[in-house]
Amino acid sequence: MAITASSRAPQDSGSSDSERSPFVRLNELLAPHQPGKPLITLAVGEPQHPVPDFVGPVLAKHIADFGRYPANKGTDPFRTAAGAWLSSRFKLPRPLDPESEILVLNGSREGLFLAAIAAARYVGPRPGKPAILMPNPFYPVYGAGARAAACEPVYLPTTVENGFLPDLDAIDEATLARTVAFYLASPANPQGSVAKPDYFRRLKQLADRYGFVILSDECYSEIYTREAPGSALECAGPDFTRVVAFQSLSKRSNLPGLRVGFAAGDKRFIGMFLELRNIAAPQVPVPLQHVATVAYGDEAHVEENRRLYRIKFDLADQIIGDRYGYRRPDAGFCVWLNTSALGDDVSITLKLFKEAGVRVVPGSYLARFQPDGFNPGAGFIRLALVQDGETTAQALHRLVETLG
Repeated sequence: MAITASSRAPQDSGSSDSERSPFVRLNELLAPHQPGKPLITLAVGEPQHPVPDFVGPVLAKHIADFGRYPANKGTDPFRTAAGAWLSSRFKLPRPLDPESEILVLNGSREGLFLAAIAAARYVGPRPGKPAILMPNPFYPVYGAGARAAACEPVYLPTTVENGFLPDLDAIDEATLARTVAFYLASPANPQGSVAKPDYFRRLKQLADRYGFVILSDECYSEIYTREAPGSALECAGPDFTRVVAFQSLSKRSNLPGLRVGFAAGDKRFIGMFLELRNIAAPQVPVPLQHVATVAYGDEAHVEENRRLYRIKFDLADQIIGDRYGYRRPDAGFCVWLNTSALGDDVSITLKLFKEAGVRVVPGSYLARFQPDGFNPGAGFIRLALVQDGETTAQALHRLVETLG
């Protein structure tokens, strides 16, 4: 069925539960209750692996740099390191220019939010109400960015039938014609699906035809247990026109509190994005950029990170097995379980907390209702395998014992 202009979540004043943080809603759901066993939280995607050894010494060496305002575009060494990493990690049409095609961010979330506003300026007027397309379920900042840019969020359901990626052929021309930007998460959060080169190429063809920007969220690209995911930049053409990729050290390097990432791609977009950020975004402290420069030049800690996640997914394979529609994700560290046969996802979340002491996220909290009343996240729960192996195994055993 085609995704038309009306295929979006019902709009209201913006104060409904569906527009609030899923984690605030989860806190409110669980607040009246006590965990049945010592609490293990698998709800928040906050990596718990050790911080790399180089972080402390690099910060100490550059501590004096906290005494000056940073440039919003980022330091030359950081942008050079990010560009070199992209070239070594992905098969790009050409190396990106660190001066004009890479921009430092306060982590990918802040960048993804403001990118919607920059995209609206980049694209200009649309025929009808400007729209920003996004997968459903999705990272909540996409919807917040669309609303901040005065664009209509159009939610594209991602289900097992379409490989947990938006069905590009189901989007009607009228919607594409008024599209400002298309948020894509690959690897996807929460399902861990990965877009293949043909998918990226097809999306780029649509962006070129209709003039919108691809905002490719790739922050999970370095967490995989088999094949390394690709990037939208690989299929963006020699000038990376209308394609911008977002990266972060939160997952790759176990540095969620560092708040350093970058945007890379279309030179004209990056220039407009910098203009916006110069007046609207906090700069990234220089000492943190020094840490990030070293991080992007080191792969040993990243491979160790992947090894630890590989162990935990081996545990999930063994403990969960073929229950709840489990499949080992292509990438990322989340598990997306179909518990609909046992009850609704909110009730299952409560049951796991009250009886097993395991904290997870209801899938319906991560998605929006389609106009036909379908919520693509309903009946699912999300687990983030961020704890150590022993704790993860304990949580998974409790989950299986509780749910049967």
